Amino acid sequence: MRIIVTGGGTGGHVYPALAIARGLRQVKPDAMITFLGTERGLEADVVPRAGFPLVTITVRGLERRCIWKNVPALIQISRGLGQAWLQVKRLQPQAVVGTGGYVSGPVCLAAALQGIPVILHEQNAFPGLTNRWLARLARRVCLTFPEAVPYFPRSARLLTTGLPVRPEILTADRQACRQQLGLPAEQLLVLIVGGSQGARSINQAMLALYSKLAGRRQVRFIHITGRRDYEAYLGQLQGMGIDLEECGNISIKPYAYDMEQLLAAADLVIGRAGASFLAEVLVRGLPSVLVPYPYAAANHQEYNARAVAAKGAAVLILDRELKTGRLAQVVDTLLSDTGRLKAMAAAASGLGRPEALEAIIKVVLEEAASCRA
Repeated sequence: MRIIVTGGGTGGHVYPALAIARGLRQVKPDAMITFLGTERGLEADVVPRAGFPLVTITVRGLERRCIWKNVPALIQISRGLGQAWLQVKRLQPQAVVGTGGYVSGPVCLAAALQGIPVILHEQNAFPGLTNRWLARLARRVCLTFPEAVPYFPRSARLLTTGLPVRPEILTADRQACRQQLGLPAEQLLVLIVGGSQGARSINQAMLALYSKLAGRRQVRFIHITGRRDYEAYLGQLQGMGIDLEECGNISIKPYAYDMEQLLAAADLVIGRAGASFLAEVLVRGLPSVLVPYPYAAANHQEYNARAVAAKGAAVLILDRELKTGRLAQVVDTLLSDTGRLKAMAAAASGLGRPEALEAIIKVVLEEAASCRA
């Protein structure tokens, strides 16, 4: 069996593609799985590290604000379509899986024009432009959020599968992880994550909460600031008179390599609303306070957060509201209301889809089996 997986640019597209590729390899160890991406996207680094061959094509995204700047992009897209056509012809896959990003456009289009089944995965509640357009040509479109359905053409074959998460997120044992972190059974753990680069606005908003709850033994904070702000943030805390060693309940880290352990041990999560991160939070059944990144493409993070908040699993706070002190107020209220935290956790568990990868793999294999390539 030969499968092409394409999707790139950012982690939101690359990591789901990588999870699907790993899942396919597990089910079909002899399958030939090839990534098609670009030299400039995140895939150029992480795909070869994961042990998959990467074939690159030349393509770039369109400029939405300044249409006149799209002439060079259109030339590259045309060139990329030609390159994609040749690679699909050479590799002769039984199926092509696209997870979004501008690189998946020409690859999936070339495959569809050659009669090869195309399966799309859409991560967000507001679908990306590439997937919305490709849905007309795809055999199946796997969705993370059912809220994405109205944005696709009626002819699209849609299936809500959820978003595949790393197996270590699913298997981490809560009790063992809490013991490793030295957390007493009665102590609540609040995890603050702003993404791999951190989130400066969330970092600053948390200062008001720390000034109030520093030293309170009933709650522990583990805060991932991002490497960029780490040293300055330590200085801010010190300037506020907060000695981290003395207060004992606040841990500040520049980055977390053990996110599966932290999520397993947490009782409340504060963070952005990227689809991959949200999938991990929900599959662990964690209540959350979501602050969508306001500059995400098409504001898709706010759509994600609203979808989760509407089901009672999260509280939504807009980034511009952080300056009002609302984050500290909301978190302080939640920490004193264990009943509400339990209700939010139950709602999150209901939204989590641990079977997402299995469902997507099933679709891919079904469509691949129908291919005559």
